Amino acid sequence: MGNSTSFGKYLIWFWGVYVACIALIAVFFSLVARGAFGLMPSFEELENPKYMVATEVFSRDGKALFTYFQDKGNRTQVDFSKLPPDLVNALVATEDVRYYNHSGIDLRGLFRAIKGIITGDSSSGGGSTISQQLAKMLFPRDPYESKMKLVVRKFKEWVIAVKLERSYTKEEIVAMYLNMYDFVNNAIGIRSASRIYFGVPPDSLHLHQSAMLVGMAKNAAMFNPVRFPDRTLQRRNVVLAQMKKYNYITSKQYDSIAMLPLDLRFRREDFKLQSAPYFREYLRITMEAKKPVRKDYPSWATVQFQDDSLEWEINPLFGWCNKNVKPDGTKYNIYGDGLRIYSTIDSRMQRYAEEAVEEHLKKELQPVFSKGLKNMRRPPFSNDLSEKEVNDQLTRIMRQSERYRVLKAADKSDDEIAKIFDIPVKTTVFSWRDSLNYECDTTLSPMDSIRYTLSILRSAFMAMDVFSGEVRAYVGGPNYRFFMYDMIKRGRRQVGSTVKPFLYALAMQNGYTPCTMAPNVPQEFVLYNGQTWSPKNSGLTSKDGEMVTLRWGLANSVNNISAWLLKKFNPPAMEEMMRKFGITGPIDPVPTICVGAPEVKLFDMVAAYATFVNKGVYTQPIFVTRIEDKAGNVIARFQPARHDALDANTAYTMVTLLESVVNGGTAARLRFNKSYGGLTGAIGGKTGTTNDNSDGWFMGITPRIAAGVWTGGDMRSIRFTSTAMGQGANAALPVWARFMHKVYDDASLEYKPEQSFEAPAGYPLNLNCDDDTGVDATHHSNTDEFF
Repeated sequence: MGNSTSFGKYLIWFWGVYVACIALIAVFFSLVARGAFGLMPSFEELENPKYMVATEVFSRDGKALFTYFQDKGNRTQVDFSKLPPDLVNALVATEDVRYYNHSGIDLRGLFRAIKGIITGDSSSGGGSTISQQLAKMLFPRDPYESKMKLVVRKFKEWVIAVKLERSYTKEEIVAMYLNMYDFVNNAIGIRSASRIYFGVPPDSLHLHQSAMLVGMAKNAAMFNPVRFPDRTLQRRNVVLAQMKKYNYITSKQYDSIAMLPLDLRFRREDFKLQSAPYFREYLRITMEAKKPVRKDYPSWATVQFQDDSLEWEINPLFGWCNKNVKPDGTKYNIYGDGLRIYSTIDSRMQRYAEEAVEEHLKKELQPVFSKGLKNMRRPPFSNDLSEKEVNDQLTRIMRQSERYRVLKAADKSDDEIAKIFDIPVKTTVFSWRDSLNYECDTTLSPMDSIRYTLSILRSAFMAMDVFSGEVRAYVGGPNYRFFMYDMIKRGRRQVGSTVKPFLYALAMQNGYTPCTMAPNVPQEFVLYNGQTWSPKNSGLTSKDGEMVTLRWGLANSVNNISAWLLKKFNPPAMEEMMRKFGITGPIDPVPTICVGAPEVKLFDMVAAYATFVNKGVYTQPIFVTRIEDKAGNVIARFQPARHDALDANTAYTMVTLLESVVNGGTAARLRFNKSYGGLTGAIGGKTGTTNDNSDGWFMGITPRIAAGVWTGGDMRSIRFTSTAMGQGANAALPVWARFMHKVYDDASLEYKPEQSFEAPAGYPLNLNCDDDTGVDATHHSNTDEFF
């Protein structure tokens, strides 16, 4: 009786303690969930966790061009449907084999992990479920927390894991986990990791690649495949063994795949090495622009302030992040809001443009220019510069450098800094001869490094669809890492003879025709100061002193004819015509306007030439068609602004004039050059060369594409000594030709050599006239009536 009474008391005591413990645990978890031991994320925070998501920019053909992100923010979302099954299976088999059988906390797995620690069984798996690990990533621990706080923190993660399981499906949790995980080397999330380590999107990962990435989830720093390939290989095979153990793969699969190498195709994520780097930077600057305020610009940047002020008013993309706000009232952040920007750039055409610039500079132009440096007294500067002029320019560049700023901040005098700039140091410079990103490690003094860098020729290229206004290719320079200045949207250079079609358009609009005769003799202008100025032809022509047609005058870029036309009108009238074609910035209405003295952006010139093909309608080029938020909602759409610049008949007449430049004028090498000629189909264009061969231009049109090239030195005083090398037909035209060859050879593109320029319905002119007489071969009449 006594024993049974004692047993009953012990039993009551045991169950009392048990129930009390359960109650205490329940109360403890309740207090944790209510935030008694520190703030807990709300339901809204769990539904919409805040973490930085990189903005992705896509090409018009659906390729990911580049991303915008800040430190630890190179993360873009991937839906579960885009994750390969092997990747998901590897994750479950390795990190949480009972994932589909628990609700966030797996007590059996916890006990199994404890047993593994005691027995040393590394294949027993960890104690934290995938949901718990996700909770830790979404709401990171404070690395300086005390041990007691860490214990409480662990319980918090359990509670968050359960809440996550209630808020999301199993598939969504797996996707969030893989999108959140930091795979090191700036590979945040599975999409970045797939691209950086293997050069493929997640849905193209092979089994052994998926296993390696899952293996990194144990400790990405410890199993970094770049630093520790052997260790990472062993860890990958552990993952494969787990997949075999839980029947996700067969023994035969394991035996064959475990023998494979890591198969890394590692490429560090550097925005300077991403696709279309000049376009990337242009887009970033444009979208983040603030409303221009004059005091924020240097005194010498008046033109830039005017350009930006105009852009702010007419371009909805300019300052987009500051003109628009999110639903919560804050401004958009391209580095963390996970925007999806759909650009007009075509990844294929962008690649062809970059290749064309590189091929021409590397193989043809730079070797000749570099060879000629030995004939210069103070290379790379032209011989007509004095020693003082050269030194002044070098000093100005030195003072703009970061090295100079640092030395000046250290209270060094200019004399001391000048001496330091003459001391050789190890440095990395650009070289076409080095194949690895064109980087060359060498030893040069900072001043010699400046001279060397100035000796590298620059070139820029832009192409757009003439009807939609969509920019298809954008190459602002030869190599963004070393030459960041964008010569498409930022730089202005004298345009030379590429300006002449605007003057001819003025004439055609006022009754002149390509068959109108003009005297090929020098023309003299009286300037405002009483002096006279007479433009000279670049060389003798076959018809000096003769009457020639305007068509012949433009085809051969004869300055006498342009000057004669300007006299028939006047500089202000030509300036007004250029404004109609979208040319911005300063244009002095003086006689030199007729031979290309104005400094113009390549961007403006390409859009202007597209107007001729587009029946006289000017279309403002656009770079983006739409923007989506990270949930896929369209939050902005973009359409180009348009206005009439010419009537359709005059525009078509100008197209025929530009065709004559290619078919028998200064751009005839497009048809006949052995290296890059042989282009067929309808093509028009205009070459341009400025004084002393400082700038070479070529503007070209086809029935669907307008594209332009500028080539020159970083400064106007850096130039070819001969017109044969420095003229636009040699310095710029080959880039255009190489690009068009690649475009026409790509059957997947809609641009074909069979396409033709379309004359407007009822086009009135018969252009079949003789260039020597201007006589219409059909109607036997000339056009003297237009004088």
